[in-house]
Amino acid sequence: MHKFSAIVNWECSNISEVRHNFRMLCSLPPLTLEFVIYLNSIFLWSFWNCSFLFLDYIIHPIYFHSQNSQKMDQHSELKLKQLKECVQKLGSSTEKYGDPTLMRFLIARSMDANKAAKMFVSWQKWRASFVPLGYIPDSQVVDQLDAKKIYLQGLSKDGYPVMVVKVCNHSPAKDQPQFKKFVVHLLDKAIASGFNGKEIGNEKLVCVLDLDQLAYKNVDVRGMITGFQFLQSYYPERLAKCYLLNMPWFFVSVWKVVSRFLEKATLEKIIIVSDEEGKSQFVREVGKDVLPEELGGKAKLVTLQDVVLPSLGFNCHYT
Repeated sequence: MHKFSAIVNWECSNISEVRHNFRMLCSLPPLTLEFVIYLNSIFLWSFWNCSFLFLDYIIHPIYFHSQNSQKMDQHSELKLKQLKECVQKLGSSTEKYGDPTLMRFLIARSMDANKAAKMFVSWQKWRASFVPLGYIPDSQVVDQLDAKKIYLQGLSKDGYPVMVVKVCNHSPAKDQPQFKKFVVHLLDKAIASGFNGKEIGNEKLVCVLDLDQLAYKNVDVRGMITGFQFLQSYYPERLAKCYLLNMPWFFVSVWKVVSRFLEKATLEKIIIVSDEEGKSQFVREVGKDVLPEELGGKAKLVTLQDVVLPSLGFNCHYT
C-alpha cells in the first residue's frame, strides 16, 4: 500500500528518485499500472480544469468590467456629442467648456441631451447677466460677510472643499438681490478653493449646516430655498454631500417645507445627523483635520473672507 501511494503521489526531488519510481512502475502488474496512470490523468485533468476555472473567475469579471466601462464611455461620448449639437441648435456654443463640465449637465438631466442643452444655455445666459465680471467681489456682499456665518475649512478626505455654515449667525436678508449675489460668491469661492492649479469642471463641495444655538430669528425658509435652488439650477452636480447637524425640534417642520422644493437627486445627498453614531460617521467621512473642534475635529474656523484665492475671477466657470 505504501508502495502504491508513493507512485500515485509522485514527487521527485532528484534523479535517483526518478529512477527508483520508474523501476517501481515497471514492476507493477499491467492492471495496476493502468490504474495508476488513470489516477494521475484524473489528477492532471482536475488541476487544469480548476486552473481554467480560477482564471475565468479572475479574468472574466475584469474583462466584463472593461467591456462595460467601454460601453459606458461610448454612451457618454455619444451623449456629449448630442449635447453639443443641441446647444448649437439653440444658438450657443460649448467651445470654451470641457467634457467634465458638460457631463454634469447631462447627469443632472438624466443623460437627456435636449434637456441638458436647455439647462446649459439657460445657465450661460444667467451667468452672463448676473455675474458679468465672472465672479462676485467682496465689495458687493460686505453686509453678508460681516455676519461671519460662512467658513472654508480646506479639503475633506475625498478631496472636496468643506464649507461650514453657522446658521445661528444668519438673519433673513432685507436686500434679496444682495443675498443672491452672496450665494453665488460663496459657492464660487468654495468651488474654486478645490481647484488643483486649474478648474477641471467636475469639482464638488461638502456643505455642513450647523444648527447649534439656532433661534427663531435665524430661520430663513426663503434663504434656504434660494440657496438650494441656485445649486440645482446653476451649479449642477457640484454638491457632494450636505450635512445638517444639531437640528432643534422646531426646525423639523421648517425642513419639511424646504425639502419640498428640492429635487430627488439633491435630497439623496443630504444627511441629517441626529445621534452619536451619525456624528462619528460624519467626522470619519469629512475628516478631523478640517472640521472645527466644536464639530469633532481639530481645526480652527476660517471665515470665507479670510481665504485668499489668487485664481478667483480668472478663467473660472464655477458652474
